[in-house]
Amino acid sequence: MQINTDLARIQPLSLGAAHQVRIDVLRTDLIHPVISGNKWYKLRFYLDDAIAKGYTEIASFGGAYSNHIVATACACQQFNLKSFGFIRGDQTEQLSTTLQSAQSYGMQIQFVNRTDYKNKASIMDQYPKTGRYWIPEGGYGLIGAKGAATILEKVHLQDYSHIVAAIGSGTMVAGIINASLAHQKILGISSQKNNASLEAEVILLVNTENQDRFLYVPDYHFGGFAKHPSELIEFMNQFWLKENIPTDIVYTGKVFYAVTDLLEKEYFKSGDRVLVIHSGGLQGNLSLPENSLLF
Repeated sequence: MQINTDLARIQPLSLGAAHQVRIDVLRTDLIHPVISGNKWYKLRFYLDDAIAKGYTEIASFGGAYSNHIVATACACQQFNLKSFGFIRGDQTEQLSTTLQSAQSYGMQIQFVNRTDYKNKASIMDQYPKTGRYWIPEGGYGLIGAKGAATILEKVHLQDYSHIVAAIGSGTMVAGIINASLAHQKILGISSQKNNASLEAEVILLVNTENQDRFLYVPDYHFGGFAKHPSELIEFMNQFWLKENIPTDIVYTGKVFYAVTDLLEKEYFKSGDRVLVIHSGGLQGNLSLPENSLLF
């Protein structure tokens, strides 16, 4: 399968001009309608590894609104691999739009109660050791981080003093830290509330010499993972009208809100050059009531 990463492009934002701060967005959301943004980059080397080793089935984990699950399902369909999704929580009468999409790409869905879900090794042990390749939730791991590092391959990194990205599993931001330059500061905007281990999970995937470049920013979760109060929805709509960039309620809406707020609080100084990673995930908006968003 060919994903055209050349479709990712740099788009300047207007919001930094008043502060004499240059802000650009790397639009990785444009590379594919489903396997968009960081999902492809995190999956790419796992899939290469699975195919090279002769696996015919891919299995992974995620929640009912997981971008990773639907991207994995779509990628597996295009690679002619069987796919299995182990979903956190009890089965509902009607599947989420995300899981419906995953099923449409051929993924077999199995729900796992939240207690059993915590022990993923036990789940994996219930299935044959041959033929099935397991990808960690969110693509987390050194292989996923290696893929995430390629997000910056076509960026002229010397142009930027800061890089800003969302943190879900921590895999993408770890890869970006590893690919960054010594003079840069990498801001990771967490979408999770009260996850005390998340910063450490990022650091586990980061080369020792790069760890001091990372700043963990936990203050823009809007109440927790996938929480989307009216303030966030209003911001996303206004951001669309001003910058013509669609965002999602889980990650990128919160990232751009954080960048805007940090500008107002003068975290970024005159002359700073900021690159924001648009990590895709727009399918998460499908859970919103119709006409909630202007895009």
